[in-house]
Amino acid sequence: MAVWRITRQIRRMRRDWDQRARENPRFYVVTGQDRWSDEEFYESGHVTLEQEVLSDLANICQGMDPKDMRVLEIGCGAGRVTRALAGLFGQVYAVDISRRMVRQARRAVEGFPNVRVFRNNGMDLAAVREHWWNRFGLGARLQVDFVFSCIVFQHIPSREIIESYVREVHRLLRPGALFKFQVQGSSLVEAEPDNTWVGVPFSERDAREMAQRCGFELRYQSGGESQYYWLWYFKKPEPR
Repeated sequence: MAVWRITRQIRRMRRDWDQRARENPRFYVVTGQDRWSDEEFYESGHVTLEQEVLSDLANICQGMDPKDMRVLEIGCGAGRVTRALAGLFGQVYAVDISRRMVRQARRAVEGFPNVRVFRNNGMDLAAVREHWWNRFGLGARLQVDFVFSCIVFQHIPSREIIESYVREVHRLLRPGALFKFQVQGSSLVEAEPDNTWVGVPFSERDAREMAQRCGFELRYQSGGESQYYWLWYFKKPEPR
């Protein structure tokens, strides 16, 4: 895809998600109800944590103590899951394309000194890397132990943008570690370049080929042919 088209899509994504955050940020993060109290909203994040993280600790932690782990969330929205992750893991980084969503997320994690939330550019994790370099020096290498993304990529209309994120995750993830995320899996969906709500669909073949191109092993999957197509991408070990 031409660079100008990707740039236009990212601008539209940022504009649309800022507008959604202006209208009703919690609804657009999780559409189960129109209005959420703090208690309800953050409890829904703990439900996600229980269903997708606590139930999968063998793959996620691989023997590590969660308090010793550095994790990254892509597409944190209003901080619903970020807050839950902060209570489990030692360090949490989170990114979102929308400035307004980032403000919401930062409020959600007030009181959690182990969390940093960044507005990113919509297609990579440069904001996190730059924070690390500013803190430890330009040559310092950031490495994370787990990356998670929930109800995010199925809103992205471009495979090129999604694959850019996957390559960035590979760059930051320690060898052997897990990137657990969702994509749009329904073959009935037809993505439109300017639609930032219904994202581009992936078949199992698409998912496996993207994993291979980006240096991952697709070890597990769940929810194919739905908008909640979970993928377990394990970073391949470095050659000896």
